[in-house]
Amino acid sequence: MAGRIPSPPPPLTRTITFGDLTWTDIVDPTEESQKYLAEHFSFHPLDLEDALSRRQLSKTEEYPAYLFVIFHLPVYDKTTQVSTRKQWSAFVGDKFLVTLRPRELKSTEDLFREVESSDDVKQELMGRGSGYLLYSMLDRAIDSYFPVLNKILSLMDDIEDSVFAEGVEVGKGVSILRRDIITQRRVMFPTRTLFTELEPKLKRFTRIDLTLFFSDLMDHMNKICDTLDEYDEVIEVYKDADSVQSNYRANSGIRILATLFAIGLPFVIVAGVRMLLPGTIQWNSPAVSYGTLAGVLVLILATLIVLRRRHLI
Repeated sequence: MAGRIPSPPPPLTRTITFGDLTWTDIVDPTEESQKYLAEHFSFHPLDLEDALSRRQLSKTEEYPAYLFVIFHLPVYDKTTQVSTRKQWSAFVGDKFLVTLRPRELKSTEDLFREVESSDDVKQELMGRGSGYLLYSMLDRAIDSYFPVLNKILSLMDDIEDSVFAEGVEVGKGVSILRRDIITQRRVMFPTRTLFTELEPKLKRFTRIDLTLFFSDLMDHMNKICDTLDEYDEVIEVYKDADSVQSNYRANSGIRILATLFAIGLPFVIVAGVRMLLPGTIQWNSPAVSYGTLAGVLVLILATLIVLRRRHLI
């Protein structure tokens, strides 16, 4: 009986072969991609399901023939100014590297084009083994993250100016930036831990020593995580400062109302007295008019003194 004819590669599936190593890159993988990989590789079915899932934790699964890794990286949205967590995964073997990634992972797209268009780049990146090629992808992805940190710093500078400005509402901006920093930390801290676990497992798929390379990569990750910690502390200060400013503005409103109350209360009292004593006093006589005015002024002054001593105005 004739053997089954393998299905063609699904859309957005590309391959590069150099020597005995083949890099298969799948963008926005689908169930069709899963079937294609099941036909061409001996990957565990659960790993194929995890590669397509969007709710997996960062992890590494080691097998005799390959290594399966799930990564997460934050992708910044300039419109909403909030990052979202994007998952991508890789199967690493002696003669293959299979990556399944979202379209938003631009650093890998740029790397693929460089490798595809240059024999020298193929020799440099693919000639050292699939482990080194995966390291190169991680290094590019982390380097591309630093502009995001710079953007967050720029937003924090803007908020700093606004937080201490008179009459400027920044509560929403502080909340959005705080949410984004929390998202960044939830992604990058587990990724740093994953890189620590990944280094010794990649050695068998690499023709050179990766120790120094991963040391440099971890330096970048430590810098990123330390910076996010610093940003988190600063944004908490901004949140507290905005809360103080909001309370101050609310108290200012109360002071204004108290002042208006102090000015208007004597007139209310006088009007009440006139209603209670409509015929007993000649209200239109000069003496009564001046006396009433003097009494109103005394009441206003006394009310203002009491409010001032209680720090209401």
